[in-house]
Amino acid sequence: MACAVVVLLMPLTTPSGCAMIAHMQEELSWALIGERVRVGRAAAGLSQQALADAIGLERSMVSKLEKGDRRVDAVELTRIARALHWPLSSFLDPAPEVVSRRSALAEAASSGDSDAAREAHRAEAVLSEWLRDVRQLVDDGFLRVPRLLRCRQRVTDVDGARRAAGWLRGELGLGEGPVDSVADVCERAGQFVAVVPLRTEGASLIDGEIAAAVVSGDQAPGRRRSTGAHELGHMVLGDEFSSDLGVHASREERERAVEAFAAEFLLPGGCVSPVGEEADEEARREALVRVSATYRVSWTLAVTQLRRTGGVGWDEARRLRACTPTDVEFRDALGWKPQPDLASVRVPPRYASAVVAALRAAAITPARAVEMMRGQVTTEELTEEAAD
Repeated sequence: MACAVVVLLMPLTTPSGCAMIAHMQEELSWALIGERVRVGRAAAGLSQQALADAIGLERSMVSKLEKGDRRVDAVELTRIARALHWPLSSFLDPAPEVVSRRSALAEAASSGDSDAAREAHRAEAVLSEWLRDVRQLVDDGFLRVPRLLRCRQRVTDVDGARRAAGWLRGELGLGEGPVDSVADVCERAGQFVAVVPLRTEGASLIDGEIAAAVVSGDQAPGRRRSTGAHELGHMVLGDEFSSDLGVHASREERERAVEAFAAEFLLPGGCVSPVGEEADEEARREALVRVSATYRVSWTLAVTQLRRTGGVGWDEARRLRACTPTDVEFRDALGWKPQPDLASVRVPPRYASAVVAALRAAAITPARAVEMMRGQVTTEELTEEAAD
């Protein structure tokens, strides 16, 4: 059972509850736990007094806690996590190194934008919680971690990034066809992606042999797929400290290369270039709608790829961007087939199967399984599964 669940469910008066607190003290210093509480409070935009009022403590006790001068028990820490709407595990688990955060968010956070900084910290906490759930299934033997498919060739620019996208498609046997499930191909490439509530677009990390990423569920499905491919690009191309692209390029240049990777991975240029051969602008738009719907990419990405391949000029590309197709147009282009990828699907398929296997083995409860599935299934559905 994961550390966070034990803390939530185990009474402090039991030997196991006391052991958990002792284990917590061994793993992380009280000063570090206090610092994480301080960061979480700041990210939530609360004063020490406001947090104290929310959890029923004196402000001075919160101050001492954040400085590491006062120990915190499991009940208090649970109350703090609830008050901050923060994953409890973010206070307890060792923090992995975050290797990807969208450039606009990172730059705003580093420039002193308090809202962006709060969202950056929250994204890291949610990402760490997702990593914890993946690692629990791995450590308990229910989930196998695929080999990470990382580009061995030097990638120094957008052209190299597009070649890397073609290489990965080849490794995954995709050819130039549509990516049916971004969650599936990311998992096959070694990165576990979850759709979660986030105000930022996405984030990813690599911790040892496990790569994890989160994508905001507030985005349109096509944009979710782009974000998932973007975070996959960070893993494939390497982080900013280890790759030629990262060492020799600015953050803006790195992000541009990763975006080029994501676009080419989801919609290869060779598949969109025939659109430019249509007789007139109306016919080209209709053809591009079919391509965008078939490959399930955002309209902006489709227009960008068409412009990049020379299918249309700047003026026509601008008019196309301004004339976004309706949902009805997209659905009609696909013959009204359901497209669930990263819409109703919240977690990757092998991970979902591992959760069910853990439930059947009584290694986790139905409530914990629902939590690990990020709302993709209900407690009632999993209770029925456990009873079968």
